[in-house]
Amino acid sequence: MSAKNVLSLLSLSKRFGTTLANDQVTLDLKRGEILALLGENGAGKTTLMNMLFGHYLPDEGSILISNAEDKMVPLTPGHPQAALAAGIGMVHQHFTLAENLTALENITLGSEPLWALGTNKVKVREKIEKIIKRSGLKVDLNVAVGRLSVGEKQRVEILKALYRDAKILVLDEPTAVLTPQEADLLFKNIQAMTLDGLSVIFISHKLREVLEFSHRIVVLRNGKKVGEILTCDADEKIIANMMVGEDAKVLKRTKLKVGQSLLSLSAITLKGNSLRNSLSDISLVVHEHEVLGVAGVSGNGQSVLAELISGLSFPNLGEIKIGSNRIDKPSPMAMISAGIGRIPEDRHRDGIVGSMTVAENAILESLNDPRVQRFGFLRQEAMTDYAEKLCEAYDVRGPGVRFPARLLSGGNIQKLILARVFEKLPSLILANQPTRGLDLGAASDVERRLLDARNRGAGVILISEDLDEILRLSDRIMVMYSGELKEVSSRNREEIGMLMAGKNK
Repeated sequence: MSAKNVLSLLSLSKRFGTTLANDQVTLDLKRGEILALLGENGAGKTTLMNMLFGHYLPDEGSILISNAEDKMVPLTPGHPQAALAAGIGMVHQHFTLAENLTALENITLGSEPLWALGTNKVKVREKIEKIIKRSGLKVDLNVAVGRLSVGEKQRVEILKALYRDAKILVLDEPTAVLTPQEADLLFKNIQAMTLDGLSVIFISHKLREVLEFSHRIVVLRNGKKVGEILTCDADEKIIANMMVGEDAKVLKRTKLKVGQSLLSLSAITLKGNSLRNSLSDISLVVHEHEVLGVAGVSGNGQSVLAELISGLSFPNLGEIKIGSNRIDKPSPMAMISAGIGRIPEDRHRDGIVGSMTVAENAILESLNDPRVQRFGFLRQEAMTDYAEKLCEAYDVRGPGVRFPARLLSGGNIQKLILARVFEKLPSLILANQPTRGLDLGAASDVERRLLDARNRGAGVILISEDLDEILRLSDRIMVMYSGELKEVSSRNREEIGMLMAGKNK
């Protein structure tokens, strides 16, 4: 890694109305360096990177970037084309690929005129193959992107940036949808590229990856840069302290003797219109005092499993039992009445009614509770008081409980859903990606509440794409791949990752 800067952000500030998203942020990036940019949700990480890439125009400050003569020169603000021309490539968390086109066509899309691609295909392919050889990012250039694995699609996105001669690569949550093996391979490839002078900024919430693969860490909090540390001098406790401003609380999962069965699925088959919408002969049991973790890469049937347990879908074959009672006609109301609390994956679509108030959403699943209704009529003041107490207890921030829930941020919508579920003390909790979109402090609070529920006797089904979360919280672990469910006895990351990738089935 060179000591020479290739990028300098100088006192950048950005406002959205009365919200100060970035406040006088200054940071440098060196040639060949991997810089991890950390912070809670809303800390200003993505806003800062969007100013670097030209999506946003800074209100204050400037950006300097090294040119061909290694001189630091100003970058034209607010122009993505200027950023691309200066050698800045940005890979977003959600892929922007045309799945009907080949990998080669996606890599060159927007970089080469269509007529040039036809006449210079040999030269284009040679350039890409040289990049693949140098970077280690192997992918079949002739295959349609829709047929590639998630990890291969991630490589195509990075190759797109490298094809445009990027010397600075910005990665936003680059491993969010990768197996552990794919994530480790990606970072090893990135490390190899930094030896050729590539500089990398990556945003991540996975502290293991940050500590293993970065050279330096910068932390933002409330729009301000609050800390910077060499990775070799950091650990998870130090980083957490920098991010939230206090010592991180250590979760303790004590071993408990499990109780009776709360939910059992026996030989369930559900035929959807594709493999990602199907279940194939799956069985599972969840007991009192137990967290059952379901690991897997997105799109392998986890959503179908969650819909089944929520009462939103009906199996073609198999048996569902809650306790000793067989459920012949599953429905959302039947599952709620049976004591199942549901934390949905898509909080906006399945978790709230955006046009209804925060207070109304808080009691959506408790309409028969005498605390909020009498003789079939809602008690508005009692409902408001109840919602205000929930919002205070679960730190739901927003304009107020009488305002539409759609005005809440994604993280606060999640907290509202969690408050609604946990306050009912359900006997079984279906937690589908419960900490997605939450900052470190809020995520730790959710994990603590899940363990508290388990300790009081509830069962928890934890569906998560975050293997570290699965390993932290689960008493037993199952892996879902292509609609099939397999229990694992090992807690070895590599073995679980192989199953997540469909190997060793």
